[in-house]
Amino acid sequence: MPTIISHAIVPLAFAAAAGRQRIAVPIALAGGVLAAMPDADVVGFAFGIAYADDWGHRGATHSLAFAAITALVLAALWPRARSMAAILFLFAATASHGLFDMATDGGLGAALFWPFETGRHFFGATPIRVSPIGADFFSARGLETLRSEFVWIWVPCAALALAGAGLRRSRARP
Repeated sequence: MPTIISHAIVPLAFAAAAGRQRIAVPIALAGGVLAAMPDADVVGFAFGIAYADDWGHRGATHSLAFAAITALVLAALWPRARSMAAILFLFAATASHGLFDMATDGGLGAALFWPFETGRHFFGATPIRVSPIGADFFSARGLETLRSEFVWIWVPCAALALAGAGLRRSRARP
């Protein structure tokens, strides 16, 4: 898995590229939280839920179904999230988690299509170094992970945010 910081940066970069008029700051921040949220499934280890179980790490919480349900529940509970644009953004933010995990070089893959099929999937190319869980993050492998994420997530996200801001500025000029 990429680190929770990198998961959160993806929807924040998309929101920055789109601009505050399209994606309000509270919705963007909620997207950042939702993008990191699927990794809360690691608490299952403490309750005896095995990694490979449907509700284990990278299981149901990393699926498109979970992303859709999460976005719809949030919209039902939070009036600010009731527009189609907000719902789609929040869905994409949550779904991005499983997609980015599919680009990592370790673990069992992500159960993107749960509950319709329980297989775990990776992309054909897996350039992102998988993040160690827990205290092992503060190791040489953790640094390797951050370097990988910088190249494959942070730089493209910064480019996207800057390009979107530049495009908006150029359109705003008379």
